Amino acid sequence: MFKKILIANRGEIACRVIKTAKTMGISTVAIFSEQDAMALHVAMADEAVCIGPAPAKESYLKIDNIVAIAKKTCVDAVHPGYGFLSEQSEFATAIEKAGITFIGPSKDAIGAMGDKIRSKKIAEDAGVSTVPGYLGIVKGNTEALKIAEDIGYPLMIKASAGGGGKGMRIAYNSADLSEGFQLAANEALASFGDDRIFLEKYIERPRHIEIQILGDKYGNVIHLGERECSIQRRHQKIIEEAPSAFLGSDTRDEMGAQAVALAKAVQYSSAGTVEFIVDEESNFYFLEMNTRLQVEHPVTEFVTGIDLVEQMIRIATGEKLSLDQEDVKCDGWAIEARVYAEDPTRNFLPSTGRLTQYKEPARSDSIRVDSGVIEGSEISIFYDPLISKLIAYGGSREEAIEKLRKALSVYLVRGIAHNIPFLTAVISNERFADADFSTDFLAEEFPEGFTSEKAVGSRMVVFIAAAAFVRAKQDSRMSHLRSSSYIIQSADPESEKISVKAEVSWDSCNATITVGGSDLSLRSDWTPWSAIFQSNIDGIDHHFILQENKIGMSLTSGIYRADLIILTPSQSRLYGYMPANEAPDLTKYLLAPMPGLLVRLSVNVGDVVKDGDELAVVEAMKMENVLRSERDGTIAKINFVPGDNLEVDQVILEYGE
Repeated sequence: MFKKILIANRGEIACRVIKTAKTMGISTVAIFSEQDAMALHVAMADEAVCIGPAPAKESYLKIDNIVAIAKKTCVDAVHPGYGFLSEQSEFATAIEKAGITFIGPSKDAIGAMGDKIRSKKIAEDAGVSTVPGYLGIVKGNTEALKIAEDIGYPLMIKASAGGGGKGMRIAYNSADLSEGFQLAANEALASFGDDRIFLEKYIERPRHIEIQILGDKYGNVIHLGERECSIQRRHQKIIEEAPSAFLGSDTRDEMGAQAVALAKAVQYSSAGTVEFIVDEESNFYFLEMNTRLQVEHPVTEFVTGIDLVEQMIRIATGEKLSLDQEDVKCDGWAIEARVYAEDPTRNFLPSTGRLTQYKEPARSDSIRVDSGVIEGSEISIFYDPLISKLIAYGGSREEAIEKLRKALSVYLVRGIAHNIPFLTAVISNERFADADFSTDFLAEEFPEGFTSEKAVGSRMVVFIAAAAFVRAKQDSRMSHLRSSSYIIQSADPESEKISVKAEVSWDSCNATITVGGSDLSLRSDWTPWSAIFQSNIDGIDHHFILQENKIGMSLTSGIYRADLIILTPSQSRLYGYMPANEAPDLTKYLLAPMPGLLVRLSVNVGDVVKDGDELAVVEAMKMENVLRSERDGTIAKINFVPGDNLEVDQVILEYGE
């Protein structure tokens, strides 16, 4: 067994590998960029070495530097995690040439499957069903348009070296293809150092289902069942589950058999994933093979009880698989939700900043959190916006969903925008509950993005009761009064003012809250000034995330939100005399929607633009974002040039009057 391994990655996957290594008695070495000097994976490892500046191409993608550190620290092996260099055959080759073991498949298998074009040809030869398309490198936009005429729209633009949703676009017409081709190539070059693009037919309303495989160095290959990853946005998976509620046993068995056949065709040894798309008639087609650990691997670990990282390490040492196919048993249901630093109210644009408050749900036998951050960690523009993966396990799909919903309700993230309310909305959706979805689910159910719903009616009464309890608890600490009276209203200036009386004492968990004449019984062991408020109101459990301000508080519970003004009766009378603030007119500016790099300006001063015209392209967290005009007008002033770094809401350009 290895004595020491280096993890050539960062964030939650580096932490994940370190945890298993520790349980196996293996020492670990972390690498980190200057940006990540205070990162959690650095603190968890036994040793840590700086690899270079913040940009990945100057640090985590520097093969020579990683090999040098591996030699210097005298490690036995290197685990690549996922992303970065994990599917680069050149990296595996360099590690092996240094006399160090690569914890993953052979360089030949990585090369064969890492190239999406070559992998499709191998899959066809192995008898695996594949998607129709052009199995060659598309040399430019002109050739792409010509090839598209033969394949037919819609089609998928894909980076040959791509993965994780990077370098992928759907084209429904020639205009989409012309724009998407270059964006996909740029993303692929930035993420993988390879801008080769190919095209294939886009299967409409597909489900994305993948098979987890394990192979050793002696030709033994098994599969560990499937994961469904159909809930995606911009080809990035959001929710994953194991097993799939869609597959019948015959389809499941055939997909598993084809995945094993493909792995054997390339003499695969390690953990890997064969991805398929499945149409509405249960016809399935090979999509790609990921020659690495998948982000969503925890759901498979939950239902099988198999530690995939441990298996990778044991296979790399030369051990034979300890399992035969008939030994693999899948029990229960597991669902994973990816928590991202992004703003659902602003078209899911990446969000950066410091985690000023951060508290994960309590871990248990049925709740797992894989993260690489702690309170105080910084989410930067240089890396993927993934904060963590929250995984729930239950005896049934319904039980797993309910456990995931409860865990999300007490997940506290402050300092940046995040997608936790959106994740709650997804798993609370009726179609999701019925497993009636495809990869188009988010576009169909959330076409305008997502904004938390305002609490109204009886739900608003519950929110007001919770807010009154919190305020009264704080006031009783200072005044020792048992009864407090408030006037509470929504932050909307036209909203109704509601008289509220709270009977609560500092040293009691029980209270009676009278909201507009209706009494509610409330019990909570909340302590000031905690941001998480768990309570039972009239016999029903409620969880809230609180954000207090000078004259009130905002409460979030699941997909619902209430922004409340909480005043004493005398304060309320005076508040009515306060002048209202008018929002500034921002329609004459193009603002940077997120921190990032200005990659391209598409206009000059004096240009006349129409609503929808491209104005600029901003790169953030390895994704290029096209900024379009939201009005007709003339460009009067440009404040930045390509190559400049932007902060959120900086004025990129201005329109004329």
